[in-house]
Amino acid sequence: MQVGIVGLGLIGGSAARAYKEAGNTVLAFDRDRVMLEYAILCGAADGSLTPEGLATCDLILLCLYPGAVIDYMQENAARFPKDKFVIDFCGTKKGVCDTGFALAETHGFLYVGGHPMAGTHNAGFKYSRSDMFRGAPMVIVPPVYDDAALLDRIKKVLSPLGFGSFSVTDADSHDRQIAFTSQLAHIVSNAYVKSPAAKAHKGLSAGSYKDLTRVAWLNPVMWTELFMENRTYLLEELDGLLENLTAYRDALQAEDEETLRRLLEEGRRIKGEIDG
Repeated sequence: MQVGIVGLGLIGGSAARAYKEAGNTVLAFDRDRVMLEYAILCGAADGSLTPEGLATCDLILLCLYPGAVIDYMQENAARFPKDKFVIDFCGTKKGVCDTGFALAETHGFLYVGGHPMAGTHNAGFKYSRSDMFRGAPMVIVPPVYDDAALLDRIKKVLSPLGFGSFSVTDADSHDRQIAFTSQLAHIVSNAYVKSPAAKAHKGLSAGSYKDLTRVAWLNPVMWTELFMENRTYLLEELDGLLENLTAYRDALQAEDEETLRRLLEEGRRIKGEIDG
C-alpha cells in the first residue's frame, strides 16, 4: 500500500513510522522542508508527497490542524485518488467533516473523519514513534453510519496503526462529547497550575496533583484552535463546571457541612455509576 501523510508533527510522524514499519511505502508532506528531509533521512518516509503524487496513493492521512486540513482539501480535492480513502486526524470534526463530505461527493474520493485518542504532552516529529496508536481508541465519522462493509474497509486501511478499538459517531456528537472528555480537562489542568501554591508543591503532593496537572503542559497553538473551533460546546461545559464549583465554594463559605457532604457524596455516586 502507498500511503500519503500530510503533516509530520507528533501524530503524522507516528503514523508515517507505523506504516513504514509495516512494510508500506510512505510519501509525506510538511511545510517545513527540513523536517520532511529529516523524516526521509531517518526512514520514516520514502519520499516527498507532491500534488501530482496524491493520485498514486491508496490512502491519504491528513494530520494538520483543522483549518489547515480544510485548506489542504479545498486546494487538492481534484487530485485525490478516486474511490480511495482520505482520512483526517483532527481533534474537532464538524467543520472538517462538513468540508470533506461535500468535496468527496463532488470529486469521487472516500472521505472519513477520524480522531485517534492518542498522543503525549510533547509536540513535533522528534517525539513521534511507531507504537503511538497501539491499543488506543479510534473515533471515526464515516459518510454512512451503518455500512458494515465500509467500516471493515476503514479498519483494514488503518490496521498498521494498531488501534485497540473503534467508535463510530457523527461529527456533532463527537464535538459535544470531546468538549467534556478532553478539552475541558485541558483547560482545568492548565488553570489549576496557575495557583501560587503550585510552585511549592514538591514534597507535599502525590497522585492527585500529578493526575490533575498531567495535561497542563500542552501545545498552546493547537489547543487554541481546537478550543475556538468547538467553543459553543466548550462554553457549555465551562459554565456547568463553574456552577458546580460555586456550589462547593458557597457551602464552604457558609460553613455548611451538610451541603458540602451532600455535594461530595453526589459526585462520588455519579463517578461510581459511570465507571463502576
